[in-house]
Amino acid sequence: MPNRLHIRPANKLDYEAWIPLWDGYNAFYGRQGETALALNITQTTWMRFLNDNEPVHAFVAEQNGQLVGLVHFIFHRSTTRLNDVCYLQDLFVNQAIRGTGVGRQLIQAVYDAAESAGSTRVYWQTQDSNTAGRALYDKVAKHLGFIVYSHEI
Repeated sequence: MPNRLHIRPANKLDYEAWIPLWDGYNAFYGRQGETALALNITQTTWMRFLNDNEPVHAFVAEQNGQLVGLVHFIFHRSTTRLNDVCYLQDLFVNQAIRGTGVGRQLIQAVYDAAESAGSTRVYWQTQDSNTAGRALYDKVAKHLGFIVYSHEI
């Protein structure tokens, strides 16, 4: 099948194809040019995905031999549950194929990984202005009304 989509864990050979997706994700959130992530952050993040002792993971969406999407997620303890919860930290799909179900399949892959790990909750955040993303998120999860605060140290 020429358009078959395959969601799978990222591997060390994916780095060069992952970078443009990662850069696109970061650009969406204003991290480009002078505000781009430092290269050592990107390299360290990538190495964490490949380290079985790290709680951070990456899946990629591959179509016709090309990477077209990514999702990164982290398992962590919670004060309100006995099992770890799963934070879906980054989700990005190549703009040329948005709206074709790739994002939904990446989210489902995280749901499946979380269930396999014994987690009972997957959650994430996005900017209020991300209307395209929120249109999908409203179909696959429940918005709980939380507002995110952050303080840089």
